Amino acid sequence: MTITLVSKDLVESESQFYYLGPMDECQECRFNGICNNLEEGARYRIVDVRKQEHDCPPLEDEKVVAVEGEKIPAPAILPKKGLLEGVTITFSELKCDNIGCSNWWLCHPVGKKDGCKCTVVSMGKSVECPIGEKLAFVEIV
Repeated sequence: MTITLVSKDLVESESQFYYLGPMDECQECRFNGICNNLEEGARYRIVDVRKQEHDCPPLEDEKVVAVEGEKIPAPAILPKKGLLEGVTITFSELKCDNIGCSNWWLCHPVGKKDGCKCTVVSMGKSVECPIGEKLAFVEIV
């Protein structure tokens, strides 16, 4: 579990979020080390919410609260070749401009960039691809 600060407006126990990294305004904030102690690009679930609220200087009128979060797998669609549960891969974004495809967001998962290391936690079914790629639904961390 990791303790971090999250906007009070977004906090509910069991809610989930992706940590996308710090804002530029956070560098001088006294809470920077607590707010920005998560893995960039990772998905988290809020397990517990603390009572105390704090003012968030970079967000001006917003309040933040401390939460306990746990990193959880994120859904994605990846090329099938070489995929196995437990294998660590170097992520490479699919070269596809078909943003109207119902799978586009899973083929371009939130927070994942070319070259980042990911571990396949679970393998799902094959996915039909309009451009003919052999793909599978997975969960990655």
